[in-house]
Amino acid sequence: MEMAHKELGEDALLINARPSTVETRNLGAYEVVFGVPPKTEVIAKPEPTATESLAQDVADLKREMERLAQTLRGGRKPAAPQQMIEILSENPALYDLLIENELDASLAERVAAGTPLEDLFETDSTLGMRGATRGVVALVGPPGVGKTTTLAKLAARFGLTSRKPAYILSADVYRVAAAEQMRSLSAILGIGFDIVETPVALAQALEEHRGKDWVFIDTPGLSAAEMEDGAELARLIASHPEIDTHLVLSASMKPADLSRVVDRYEIFQPKKLLFTRLDETDRYGALVSEAARRSLPISFLAGGQQIPDDLEPASKELIADKVRGAEYLIRTRGATA
Repeated sequence: MEMAHKELGEDALLINARPSTVETRNLGAYEVVFGVPPKTEVIAKPEPTATESLAQDVADLKREMERLAQTLRGGRKPAAPQQMIEILSENPALYDLLIENELDASLAERVAAGTPLEDLFETDSTLGMRGATRGVVALVGPPGVGKTTTLAKLAARFGLTSRKPAYILSADVYRVAAAEQMRSLSAILGIGFDIVETPVALAQALEEHRGKDWVFIDTPGLSAAEMEDGAELARLIASHPEIDTHLVLSASMKPADLSRVVDRYEIFQPKKLLFTRLDETDRYGALVSEAARRSLPISFLAGGQQIPDDLEPASKELIADKVRGAEYLIRTRGATA
C-alpha cells in the first residue's frame, strides 16, 4: 500500500491480488494490482451533492475493477477483489496448498471460502452403459499413458473375477507391438482376443461377440498430428450406444498439457476420465480441475504395472485427500491419518 501511494497517489486502491503463476513466480510470491479511480471533467453542470459524488465514484470504480480483473484472469470473472482478500485472510494456508497442488485457482477460491472439495467433482466406477445388456468398454487416450495395461487390469477384474464371458478387441493397428502385447496379456488371462483393423471390422466384431458379457476395446494412442487419422474410429465409438468410453490420462502430466489432451479427445465423446501413473507425481489438483471443467466423472485410478492389483475405483474421499496432501491430513486429522 505504501508503494502504491507513493507511485499512484493517495487515491490508489487495491484492484486484484492472487498468487503468482509458475511463469511469474520468480518476480514474487503474489501479483498485486492497484489502480486509481478515473478522473472525470465536469462541464457546466450543477455541483453534485456529496452523496451523488460518492455513488458515482463507487460505480466507476466497480466497473474499472471488473474490467481489470477480467483482463487479468483471461476473461473468466473472478471473485471480487474484496471477496478475494477475505478468502485469503480466512484460510490462506489451504488456498496456497491447493494452488501448490495444481488445483485450478477458481476452484481453490471456492474451497478456501468453505465449499467442500468433494463437491467440485464426481466419480463413477461402474462399467458399461446404463440399461445395456452387456458391458462394452473402450479406452482411448494419448500414447504412453498405459491404456493396454489398464485394459488388461479391467478385463482381469471384471471378466475373470466375475466368471463372466469376456473378449478383448484391439483397434490399435498403428503399432504392431501394442497389438502383440495385448495378445500376450489376453493369453495369460485366458481371455479371447482379436485385432480389428478398421472401424467397420470393429462394429462387426461387436455384433459377432454379442453373447459375451464383457467386451473390452483397446485403441491406438493418437498424437495431435494423428487425430485426423483416427477420426473415423472416433465417430464409431462416439455414436455406438453400447460403448462406455473412458479417456485414459496420466496424472503426472502438466495441467495445461492435460487440458489440451482432454479437449483433443472430445471427438471420442468420453463418458469418464481414468487416471494412470499416480505413483509418478504428488500433485493431484489437475485431476479434479479437469473433471470439473468437462463435467466428467473420474472412474478408476492406476498407480503401477501389477495386474489387476494396481487399479482401484475412484472415490471422492480418496481423490480429495490426495489433492490436499499428507501434510494437510496430518495437521487436520492427527498423526495417525
